[in-house]
Amino acid sequence: MATNEASKLIKLSDTQETITSTDEDIRNYDVKDREGADLGKVDDLLIDPDENKVRFMEVASGGFLGIGQDKSFIPVDAITGISEDEVRIDQTRSTVAGAPAYDPELVNDTSYYNEVFGYYGYSPYWTPGYAYPAFPYYRYA
Repeated sequence: MATNEASKLIKLSDTQETITSTDEDIRNYDVKDREGADLGKVDDLLIDPDENKVRFMEVASGGFLGIGQDKSFIPVDAITGISEDEVRIDQTRSTVAGAPAYDPELVNDTSYYNEVFGYYGYSPYWTPGYAYPAFPYYRYA
């Protein structure tokens, strides 16, 4: 990105867009931490419409039938592996639990994105030298 600011991200489910290959659509996949602990499911993907890239997974955990769910944003940079129905990340469950609180009002707040990237230890995608993770480099059996 040429500017020093993030573009406004949108949920994939709020668009008419689709993932090019269904093998790459990880929505509804289970999310596991680096030790294999369950973190929830990929509820949605936040995309950068300027560059047509996925930037965050919206992960939902807890609740019953969608009631009482906690949600968190996890940068796609955290993904270390994907199988047929599971996404693994390089963070621990306690790290994800302590992440900046999800607030639907902050979905388009670039300072929130910056806080989330910093919390997880990644450079924001709008900073010089950022390299988007290649897909499907993290497929595993």
